[in-house]
Amino acid sequence: MTGSQAISPATGKRKPLGMALLRNAPALLLASPFLFIAAFTLLAAFTPTADLNRGQLGSLTLENFRLAWESADFPRLYANTLLFTLGLLLVQLFTVTTAGFALAQLKVQGRNAVFYLILAQLFLPPSALILPNYLLIHRLGLSDTLTALALPYVASATGAFLLRQGFLQVPRELLDAARVDGATPWQILYRVMLPLVRPQLAAFALVSLVYHWNEFLWPLVVIQSPEKRVLSLGFAAFARSAESGMEWGLIAAGAVLVALPLVVGFLLFQRAFVEAFARSGLKG
Repeated sequence: MTGSQAISPATGKRKPLGMALLRNAPALLLASPFLFIAAFTLLAAFTPTADLNRGQLGSLTLENFRLAWESADFPRLYANTLLFTLGLLLVQLFTVTTAGFALAQLKVQGRNAVFYLILAQLFLPPSALILPNYLLIHRLGLSDTLTALALPYVASATGAFLLRQGFLQVPRELLDAARVDGATPWQILYRVMLPLVRPQLAAFALVSLVYHWNEFLWPLVVIQSPEKRVLSLGFAAFARSAESGMEWGLIAAGAVLVALPLVVGFLLFQRAFVEAFARSGLKG
């Protein structure tokens, strides 16, 4: 690649760098406020609070991260959050995979009506279900537990939609050949179809992890014990205490500690994430 050419990720062909920048200018313009906030937060995390209060951004230090790690119980917060998000994801992968397979491949009456009912869930804001969900959790005796955080999300309309669209793109001949060989529906699903929808699975996994990693309102309603807090609750309490002392560098360092695992995950699965959503509307 020369200094005046770029390679298109879609075609693999070289094209002028100026045209690539022009085509991506609207996206860069829309992303610029978020990039500025992210860059300032990262810079503030490495800048002493005293320098920040004086408007100086010169010297860099890791002191903010050390103080943030010691001020909040990040090991416990990470452990609770990982247990909640990863445990929920394992259950979701089973439910959305089986639901997507049934909606895409099983020829049963009313299949499309069930699919549209599942899609209708996407138009219902989660906050509207907080009260009935909490009443159910309370009656089950699961209040103030990580299990209560996960129960309302074991089934996902977004995941069922993504997997259905992925399964619809699998050639019908593969399924017919597997049936001729005597494969059961479960064997067709796990041995034939699942390897072909890995981009959709990776995209859903990333969406689920990001959403539940950052979720605040439902954990705030359910969790009362400090030792059962997840990162969103722990960081909110940490930020309130640091804000009273105008420890902006400390708050920025805490925000980086909370977001870092998600950033790493997105960088690892970015290609699969984009590819799955690009393909989800090609066939339905």
